[in-house]
Amino acid sequence: QIGQGLIRGGPGSLLIAFSFWCTFVLAITMCMAEMVTLTPISSPFIRFAGRYVDEAFGFAAGWNFFVFEAALVPFEVVACNIIIKYWTDVIPTAAIITVTLALYLLINLVAVKWYGETEFWAAIGKVLLMVALILFTFVVMLGGNPKGDRFGFRYWHQPGAFAELYYEGALGKWLGFLQCLIQASFAIAGPDYVSMAAGECENPRKVMPRAFNAVFYRLTAFFVLGALCVGILVPYNNKELSDAIEAGKSDAAASPYVLAMGNLGISGFPHLVNAVVLTSAFSAGNSYVYCASRSLYGLALEGKAPKVLTTVTRSGVPIYCVLVVLAFGLLSFLQLSENAAKVLNWFISLVTASQLLNFSALCVSYLCFYRALKAQGIDRKTLPYRPWGQPYLAIYGLVGTFVMVFVGGYTVFLPIEGMWSVPNFLFS
Repeated sequence: QIGQGLIRGGPGSLLIAFSFWCTFVLAITMCMAEMVTLTPISSPFIRFAGRYVDEAFGFAAGWNFFVFEAALVPFEVVACNIIIKYWTDVIPTAAIITVTLALYLLINLVAVKWYGETEFWAAIGKVLLMVALILFTFVVMLGGNPKGDRFGFRYWHQPGAFAELYYEGALGKWLGFLQCLIQASFAIAGPDYVSMAAGECENPRKVMPRAFNAVFYRLTAFFVLGALCVGILVPYNNKELSDAIEAGKSDAAASPYVLAMGNLGISGFPHLVNAVVLTSAFSAGNSYVYCASRSLYGLALEGKAPKVLTTVTRSGVPIYCVLVVLAFGLLSFLQLSENAAKVLNWFISLVTASQLLNFSALCVSYLCFYRALKAQGIDRKTLPYRPWGQPYLAIYGLVGTFVMVFVGGYTVFLPIEGMWSVPNFLFS
């Protein structure tokens, strides 16, 4: 989907927006890391809000996070179906949905060790592909391609680094950048997922800081370098890319990397990209089932959800929480009717801003945690993990995420004919 940002903002805006938003996510990561390594409990994301701010705040933040995660399960199941359709239409949609949900059930009902193992192998493919694409970009831009074209940063000069969106001139370029920033704010996540495993991993005070530090390298390598590579390979006015995105394609056909391969005369790559995109979508859905079930379990432990949800298996898996989340996954059957699929998209749109609200709540929790340490005379130097720049990082993260909550649907207010839409306004 990074191609959408390229078309609307151009390579310069895309790179700056993704780099800029990474700073906010890193600030949030530092807040989460300090609290989680001190108190490695199950569902820390939610329970800290109740512990350090207010029980009512914890209730609101917890249910907001749960609904957000649970709603993304059917979204990823739908994505898996779309990606498989790239190869064949023979397999019935209902069969793909059923098999995907059954696999999620199987993976999430065994111990966290096997969930982690599954995620590890699913992630390997993504990591290898991303590294390969970055190296591929470097080689072909220097002329290592069948055409021998040493194009370098040609597309940054022609058609240019900054695309105009809706308006001409500086205003159009600013709106192009803003569209890239909105995309980055929904695409780039991390610390909330890392923290969810704190209560179930071995030796969390040693393991968790390393996991949080790795977030920095992931953000830099995958999002910033990825944004740079896309801007090098394809011009923002590429007709094939804009046609694929307008047609709503979610598979390799809409990938800037695949288009670049085709333009340079390299064949066979789309199938590899599509296969890894499939594992990525499956892996994401699997993560959402895990995180949503653990967040619901955390709510139940705090008395903010029915007590029956605290039931766990011998291996410590909250079985009823997993089943409730997979019940949300059944919403993916809505795509069997085209009109209902539109309803599903609206439902997803309604909860995407929840991620930004979650990040804002986390920063508020940290500021109260920081104040509590001062009030009780606890020196931060005694903590297992003490990042630099606090509490200013928390304030920076809070301002950035809270402001972006209100920016997402700004296009409905533009004085351009056809921009106003009542459903888009409501669901933003």
